Amino acid sequence: MPERNAALESAMEGELALLTPKVRQSPDRVGALLHPEFHEFGASGRHWSRAAIIASLAATTEPDARLIAVSALRGAQLAPDVVHLTYDTEYDGSRAHRSSLWRRTEGRWLLWFHQATPFSERAT
Repeated sequence: MPERNAALESAMEGELALLTPKVRQSPDRVGALLHPEFHEFGASGRHWSRAAIIASLAATTEPDARLIAVSALRGAQLAPDVVHLTYDTEYDGSRAHRSSLWRRTEGRWLLWFHQATPFSERAT
């Protein structure tokens, strides 16, 4: 049985929370999980700042939105304060490979960087 890794567990918990409608529609809850220097390259190719992603998620997430399907979630602790996660998502027929870097900052794990790359069944 693999050894328990609290850093990976914390990052995975935060990552999965960010995919739920309840968290996504709340600027305070999203902001509590994002590092002050957060940025993202979205599946659209757009570069997102922390403020832009918080505003966009709050404006576009419906309370009763369907859940984003997650598969192949795995992670590695790259350094004492850095965790890398990878996984795939599917939502409304769109699929993406995802990669996230989480940094422990002032004792909390915060999402520092995220990238999504769209893919189709043929491309896997």
